[in-house]
Amino acid sequence: MSSLLATGPTCADPSVLPLRLAQASPADSLRIAVAPAISARSASHTALLIRIAPANALPKNCFVRVRGLPPAVSRSEGYATTPGAWAVPLYALASLQMIVPAGVTGRAELSISLVGEDGTLLADAKSVLVVELPVETAPKGTKAEALAPALPRAPILSPADREVAERFVVRGERELEQGQVAVARQFFLRSAQAGLARGALLLAATYDPRELARWRVQGVQPSIDEARKWYERARELGAPEAEERLARLGAG
Repeated sequence: MSSLLATGPTCADPSVLPLRLAQASPADSLRIAVAPAISARSASHTALLIRIAPANALPKNCFVRVRGLPPAVSRSEGYATTPGAWAVPLYALASLQMIVPAGVTGRAELSISLVGEDGTLLADAKSVLVVELPVETAPKGTKAEALAPALPRAPILSPADREVAERFVVRGERELEQGQVAVARQFFLRSAQAGLARGALLLAATYDPRELARWRVQGVQPSIDEARKWYERARELGAPEAEERLARLGAG
């Protein structure tokens, strides 16, 4: 098996994968070192090893911004700044981990930047996150490599695809605010089909009789079957609210 399929912290070990250095400009000595490819498994914690050099040249209050991590994957350190972007203070880099939930597989392109206190880009680098099923889920006698082509339950969106899907959600919510549920459904559907959990959740809600009643929408036909279908899809994509909504549907 190639080193790309290694699990846990070894995927970011510079002895396994060479570190890629990126420099913001020829005049700037600050650099980011990160593995060009990071491999992880579903239902695991994986180290995200990021180094900044030279440490003695760092401006005051700068931080690292990570873009491209899928919404279903949480981080052990830092905080969200905008959808799809995560800020990590420099002191937290040594213990930074990605928390990958069960059922998530796929590939995502990561953009890692060193940002100054005033928002200036000081250095940047790229990496690719590859998430695969745990080795123990393979049938007996099957090599782990055979799991790679398996269709993911929760696809990881590229930054560009996720941005488009989130725009569909925004447009759908705008139509929903104006009472245009049928139009909103079309935008939520396109977002859900792209693999965005919130799109699937909102699409299900437009068929959920309780949600329609809460919105005081009139003249729109609810559908328990459609609501259940898209809540189930939202659950697969990592929406935590979906389980409760499904239970509520089942309760009548």
